[in-house]
Amino acid sequence: MKATRSAPTSGRTTPSFWKTTPLTQMTRAQWEALCDGCGRCCLQKFRDAKTGKVTYTWVSCYLLDTCQCRCTDYGNRTTLVPDCLVLTPDQVPHLRWLPITCAYRRLYEGKPLRDWHPLVSGDPESVHRAGISVRDKAISEVHVHPDDVDFYAIGYRI
Repeated sequence: MKATRSAPTSGRTTPSFWKTTPLTQMTRAQWEALCDGCGRCCLQKFRDAKTGKVTYTWVSCYLLDTCQCRCTDYGNRTTLVPDCLVLTPDQVPHLRWLPITCAYRRLYEGKPLRDWHPLVSGDPESVHRAGISVRDKAISEVHVHPDDVDFYAIGYRI
């Protein structure tokens, strides 16, 4: 199960639009701007079939630039990675595996964006300085044998 929200933001957005515009009414530029660039949604995950519990790993999709925490081929990601999920407002309530820090999830739950979010801080590096991103933590799946992915399981909720 993979998802990505790691495209560079583009287009114009209204200042603090996330405070007044419901997720379902956001423009594409507003929706894309919500991505904080953490890269967490691009980590491989396991779902326990019996409990539904999701376990993250430090193994990332091969398209994730683990230094920049951005997809290297955002426009073609669903062709190159068929199980890459294109996140939409309708899906957010059903994707309980979205990180608890995720702007999409936080706004859906009625919570504010965190101070380190680039839309709040005005600085795209703030997510990395806050230790929220996978920068310097994730390892690309190209460097991990598929049988060894579970070795990189994260023992806590991210």
